[in-house]
Amino acid sequence: MPPHIPPTPPESRADNPEDGAEPRRRGSRKSAGGITLRDVAQLAGVAPITASRALNTPSAVSPKVLQKVRDAVERTGYVPNLLAGGLASNKSRLVAVVVPTVIGPVFQEIVHTLTETLAAAGYQVMLGQSGYENSREDALLEAIIGRRPDGVVLTGIMRSAEARKRLLASGIPVVETWDLTPTPIDMLVGFSHENIGREVARYLHAAGRKVVAVVGGRDERSRRRMDSFAQESAALGMAAGADVAMHHVTAPTTLGQGRKGLADLLERQPGIDAIFCSSDLLALGVMIEAQSRGIRIPEQLAVVGFGDLEFSRDLQPQLTTVRIDGTGIGQRAARFIIDRAAGIEVAERIVDVGFSIIRRESA
Repeated sequence: MPPHIPPTPPESRADNPEDGAEPRRRGSRKSAGGITLRDVAQLAGVAPITASRALNTPSAVSPKVLQKVRDAVERTGYVPNLLAGGLASNKSRLVAVVVPTVIGPVFQEIVHTLTETLAAAGYQVMLGQSGYENSREDALLEAIIGRRPDGVVLTGIMRSAEARKRLLASGIPVVETWDLTPTPIDMLVGFSHENIGREVARYLHAAGRKVVAVVGGRDERSRRRMDSFAQESAALGMAAGADVAMHHVTAPTTLGQGRKGLADLLERQPGIDAIFCSSDLLALGVMIEAQSRGIRIPEQLAVVGFGDLEFSRDLQPQLTTVRIDGTGIGQRAARFIIDRAAGIEVAERIVDVGFSIIRRESA
């Protein structure tokens, strides 16, 4: 039950001409069970419009009135109805961020940076999980668009024609991340998965590796990295047969899948001397399985991961991996949304943040 709010003495309203107080209208009682802005205004001894100004544009009222309203908010526990405010201002102060999985550590850096950067500008993040396979992205985006956020940040390129059409029709600023395309829906901050695959192959070739293999996720972005790696490796003569041996696993990937992946590859191709994994967790599993079989890393087997997760530098041997600047992606994506929401034109709509191969002991 909401707290009892004592009636405001008549003289407190008469003594404050700034309040512009008006008698409460009939039928304006608060909805069942909830404290309303009118209740806050009554307790503060001001008009509802003045209370609204104090909460939304504090500079529009005197310090004395502002303090009275804040005291009333504190006493009542009132939380402003942001939806109602959004309808009036056409701003929700929400930004929807869609990731394949909320438990994937590789996305934590970008989500953290987005949240912090947007919060500093007065926005809150609404996080959605689209999944990897049998994607729920279309249904999720329909629900998001219906809530009219001030921006949408997607992980990867939107390939659904229907979802692209709806996002374009909504007029909501959209930033695609974690990928590259010359035809983004709106704005894009990402990197080339194909280039990563090619550069890792060249790196291992330069290190003198002769027979390489892949343990990778079945999701589209992982497959493009792995396929590009396999093609470049074959062109450089690092395939035992016509093709590079590959072991595919479901996403999100796990340590256990890495162990099983190495076991499967060694059974099919015992001469493997290097493995590229689509995640650091898979690479960790490969290293554990190799060590359990007495295979020395990197002398007998080089291992390269993807993501540069925190544990990668603490392993023995340390893990060579591909580093993506998640902080840079998050900051640029947030800035895009903030600028567009403020009516600022974004000149450079496509940003390639690139990647780095972090050379450590495992390769």
